[in-house]
Amino acid sequence: MFLNYIKEFFVKKSLNVNLNNEKSEVFTKNVQTIGLLIDESNFEYSEALIKELTLQGIASENIKVVAYKGKFKEKEVYSRPTFSKKHMNWKGEITEAFLNEFVNSKFDLLLSYYNVENSILMLITSKSKAKFKIGFSAVDQRLNRLMISTELRNYKLFVSELFRYLKNIK
Repeated sequence: MFLNYIKEFFVKKSLNVNLNNEKSEVFTKNVQTIGLLIDESNFEYSEALIKELTLQGIASENIKVVAYKGKFKEKEVYSRPTFSKKHMNWKGEITEAFLNEFVNSKFDLLLSYYNVENSILMLITSKSKAKFKIGFSAVDQRLNRLMISTELRNYKLFVSELFRYLKNIK
């Protein structure tokens, strides 16, 4: 229990360092690749969200999904790469290969699909090498370049607002 508090402290410390060193790139071209970071502890419509993105013209093979579970079960088989706080060491460093690959991928967009300030999810978002980061307005505003104010369950509205804003940015 005490070690979880220490781990949380160092994850938050690492997050603050990353947020202070945040570099922003200019969004200038069409969206080809999307990284999708989903908190599946609070959202159960991941497949429907991915389908909505494909209906907007994004090829499904260009959408890379990583899911977070608050209660990760080692023996359970997950349909997509899934992680929890167990996949970070006490210094706030990622210990899972698929998660490091996700963070280092240069997506055109990173969709941070969570509306609760979870330090582990926020750290993944801040470490991401994505060109343009989008998330919910309920989360720290230093993380994302574009924040959409909707409810977590209303994924159709989120996706339609996302592409409406992206058309205006171009």
